[in-house]
Amino acid sequence: MKNATQLLQDYLANIQDPAAAASLFADDGILELPTIDARAQGPEAIEKFIAGLLVRVPEFRFKNIDISINTEEQAFGEYQVEAAVPSTGKTYKQTYAGRLVAKDGKIQLLREALDTLAASQAFSKD
Repeated sequence: MKNATQLLQDYLANIQDPAAAASLFADDGILELPTIDARAQGPEAIEKFIAGLLVRVPEFRFKNIDISINTEEQAFGEYQVEAAVPSTGKTYKQTYAGRLVAKDGKIQLLREALDTLAASQAFSKD
C-alpha cells in the first residue's frame, strides 16, 4: 500500500496521463485549487479536470519537486511547471505548493496553492 509521499510522487509523475493520475484518488477523493476556485471530486471528475488542463497546456509537467513533509498519511511539497500556453504564446511558469492526505493507499485530498498573478499573465492575451 502506498503512503502519502509515494502517492504525491506518482501523481506528479503521471500528470501527462489523466487516467493514471486520477486512478490514484479514492472514489470520493478531492483535487482542490482554492486560490483559483477549482475543485474536482472522484476519479472521473479529476481525470476530466486534468485532461482539460492538458488541452490548454499540452506540455504541462512538474519539475523541481521538493517534498518537505513526509508521513504515512500526509505529504507536503513544492513543485514547478514551465510550459508554453499555445493560445497566448506565453510561458506558464508556476510554483505549486501541495498538501496531500492519504488513506488506505489512495489520495483523499490534494490541495494545491499557486501564484494567481503568474497564471493570469500566462493565460491572458493582454
